[in-house]
Amino acid sequence: MASRRFDPERRDRIIDAALDVIAAQGVAGASHRKIAEHAGVPLGSMTYHFVSMDELLTEAFRRFANSIADRFDQQFGEAADVDGARQAVVDLIHLDLLDSQRDLVLTHELYTLAARKPVFRQITRDWMARSRRALGLHFDPETCRMLDALIEGLFIHAALDTEPHDRATAVEAVARITTPIKTRPARETKEPNLT
Repeated sequence: MASRRFDPERRDRIIDAALDVIAAQGVAGASHRKIAEHAGVPLGSMTYHFVSMDELLTEAFRRFANSIADRFDQQFGEAADVDGARQAVVDLIHLDLLDSQRDLVLTHELYTLAARKPVFRQITRDWMARSRRALGLHFDPETCRMLDALIEGLFIHAALDTEPHDRATAVEAVARITTPIKTRPARETKEPNLT
């Protein structure tokens, strides 16, 4: 009788493979068979390690959300001041997030699940809370919410737009959000002609 091969990293490989399959084919295209094949594990390993596809998806998307939140923690932890934090926001948008088609697809797949199932909604809430905590090292809570919305909004635009996103636009948007109104240059306004 053949002994079972000890493979302590099998569960982790399955989770990583699930993310790869979802990035390539979407949640709808992910199956136990495809994920097992991609992970290089027997099909039976899927049900041994995960009681359902929802459990696997939960673990996979939690890992994905934490990996993005880890990037926020690192970027804003390393920023020396507000200017450095502004640069970190732009870098996260352009270097880390918008430049990764894989992350873009996984984010939208997670949002779709979150719209329907509370467990995935909780993953997105936890992710947003961590992102805002990282932003909060340099900005007030209201500004953190605005920056978080900007980042998420640009993600949606990047997925749908046919034109590439200009870094200068992100720099300007971050500056507008993070510069107190009283210190912004006054704009020329014309009085309306009421006569």
